[in-house]
Amino acid sequence: MIIDAYTHLAPRSFLSRMDKMSPALGNITARLLSVKDLYDLDIRFRAMDSVDDYRQVISLPNPSLEECADPKEGCELAHIANIELAELCRTHPSRFAGFVAAVCLTDVDKALQEVDTAIGDLGAAGVQIYTHINGVPLDDPAFEPFFAKMAQHDRPIWLHPSRTAAAISDYKSETKSRFEMWWCFGWPYDTSVAMARLVFAGLFDRYPNLDIITHHLGGMIPYFDGRVGPGLDVLGSRTKDEDYSGILPGLKRPHLDYFRMFYADTAMFGSATALPCGLRFFGPEHVVFATDAPLGPIKKTVDAILGEHLEDSTRAAIFHGNARKLLRLP
Repeated sequence: MIIDAYTHLAPRSFLSRMDKMSPALGNITARLLSVKDLYDLDIRFRAMDSVDDYRQVISLPNPSLEECADPKEGCELAHIANIELAELCRTHPSRFAGFVAAVCLTDVDKALQEVDTAIGDLGAAGVQIYTHINGVPLDDPAFEPFFAKMAQHDRPIWLHPSRTAAAISDYKSETKSRFEMWWCFGWPYDTSVAMARLVFAGLFDRYPNLDIITHHLGGMIPYFDGRVGPGLDVLGSRTKDEDYSGILPGLKRPHLDYFRMFYADTAMFGSATALPCGLRFFGPEHVVFATDAPLGPIKKTVDAILGEHLEDSTRAAIFHGNARKLLRLP
């Protein structure tokens, strides 16, 4: 069996409601509708049939609801999406192993209510959030109640990168990032910074049972473990206008240990080059199979795992065992 722990689906009725709720979302809706696999189940199921005994965990695609709707609309859209995703899992249990709930964290109180409803009533496997909330970092105290709520439910968080071409330009002389570098390199960077901010904020000391699944094999972290680990042992020595001297002593463990507490997925567009590095850093017990379908290839990602020299038990853990534990599947 293969459980694809991170795929995206946007029910067409949800997209229709999104379009009606705010005319400003029209371009976003049109863009999502252009990827038919996101909402056309027949097309999606044909792609899924390229692999035997394969099921998906479904979540909404980028962009975040915080980015494309005001707080009231975002919360309404999250609830609508969660109802529809839950219904798809009930209707197609042989296709979908579970769903990841959406929330809109520009209204934290409503988001907490939605977490309770999605997990408690609709059976969500966990909740998807983004690497920042409209430019506000996740370690902002405003979002502490969300992490406390997820620790209380003992359900994982799916962490999705978020950056646009206009968010930050690559050069001061330009107004936006060109050649889609905002996506190619910007998304792994955003993921890595979000992970580091949560680590240095002491999140895992406060909630040691919290599970966070990072998209695309943990961003840049596995490949820069020397800079993240020994390189940041002298945190603060390069900074004159802020005092970081209390950060590392304030943590209960060496800071690099916390980065290994994250989970990482295999959604690397079929790349076999990155997999050994990610597996070695996180350990196979903290890696889940994922493709980013329909935005990433299913068969090619499966073949990349099969091409690795792994013990059968290790391969089974990656393909379905680790996801079973996280999703609380029998």
